[in-house]
Amino acid sequence: MKFEHRILLFGMAAGLAGSLASFFLLWQCDYSNRTRLTLAALIVFAWVVAVLALHGKIVFPLRTLSNLLGALREGDYSMRVKGARADDALGELIWEANALAAFLREQRLGAMEASALLRKVLGQIDVAMFGFDSEGHLQLVNDSGRRLLGRPDAELLGWRAEELGLADCLTGETPRVLDVAFPGGSGRWELRRGTYRDKGMSHSLVFLSDLTRTLHEEERRAWKRLIRTVRHEVNNSLTPIQSVADSLRVLIGRKPLPDDWQEDVKGGLELISERAEALDRFIGAYSRLMHLPQPSFSQVDVAQLLRRVAGLETRMSVPVLTGRDIQVRGDRDQLEQLLINVISNAVEASLQSRPEGDGQVTIGWRSDGDAVEIHVDDDGPGLTEGVDVFVPFYTTKDHGSGIGLTLSRQIAEVHGGSLTLENHPPGVPGCRACLRLPV
Repeated sequence: MKFEHRILLFGMAAGLAGSLASFFLLWQCDYSNRTRLTLAALIVFAWVVAVLALHGKIVFPLRTLSNLLGALREGDYSMRVKGARADDALGELIWEANALAAFLREQRLGAMEASALLRKVLGQIDVAMFGFDSEGHLQLVNDSGRRLLGRPDAELLGWRAEELGLADCLTGETPRVLDVAFPGGSGRWELRRGTYRDKGMSHSLVFLSDLTRTLHEEERRAWKRLIRTVRHEVNNSLTPIQSVADSLRVLIGRKPLPDDWQEDVKGGLELISERAEALDRFIGAYSRLMHLPQPSFSQVDVAQLLRRVAGLETRMSVPVLTGRDIQVRGDRDQLEQLLINVISNAVEASLQSRPEGDGQVTIGWRSDGDAVEIHVDDDGPGLTEGVDVFVPFYTTKDHGSGIGLTLSRQIAEVHGGSLTLENHPPGVPGCRACLRLPV
């Protein structure tokens, strides 16, 4: 039985006793039959009207609240119910329903604004983004992704990753670099992946960044730096060579020759030979920097490696601070060369500040999660502010090649690590070189 019908039955039952009592009293009075029927009809009419009024008072607010909830379910948050009061049960229910509608309206507006902002941001970034469900069907794509695939949304959404040529992007390690050709462009792409949830289901996010433009720009900057460096070094050698050659040509052209012309020619030729050897050393150093061999990986004991390298330094004693026994995977020879360069620089810096030989250089290491940090500390003058000591061929030594630290950092990066140099805190002389390698 419907709720409305039960309300009617309850109302009729509630008025039945009163109506029967009214009929009994009416027939006990000395009225004519016509009067009795008229009054009985009025009693029945009042009874029915009261029951219908009760029915309307209960059912109408409930139907209104039902319409409000239906509107909320359909996404219409503008509807409100009248009669909200704080001093009765139905009024409180209406007030709470109106408050819920207002809250959901604010939430929807906030979500719409956030969604619009997100779409705007995704449309402006120069990274192709694709969202795939658990079965590999495309569910989300931004403007860069559409341009990359060369199709509109209607022709992309719902397609499988294999059909779009993106199957490889859903497997394998990330981040990594891919060489892939798409309808909207080809080149080198950096692949990254993430996850998000939609309707309780896990989805995959694929990000493709075009590295071609960045690599070309970096390549141009590298060529500019290389040309500037090479031109500087070549000019340093060719300028005196040209000057001496001109002087010798003038000298030989004199008639008669001066008495000491042979000594002048010999000195000029020696200078030319010296500058040619310097230029050859520069080219050889650059060749070594550009042709670092691939490392031959093996397990290397850190403590044994540091003690061996420290023992190779003869200019001063280099103590090794004991740490936890740990091993790294690397090329022992290359790591030794790296540490020899770093320790040699530290010793020279310490001797520069303390020529009498009472300086101190220490080596230590510590485990940091999935990596090990090897640090070399000296008490020298420290690093000059604003100078990048890793720039190739930069050196402060009279006979330095300027490739030691550059080569050392290159070795660290080939091993998946990093090499940094920074000054000690204010008041403490010297600097620290920190080599970080994965365990």
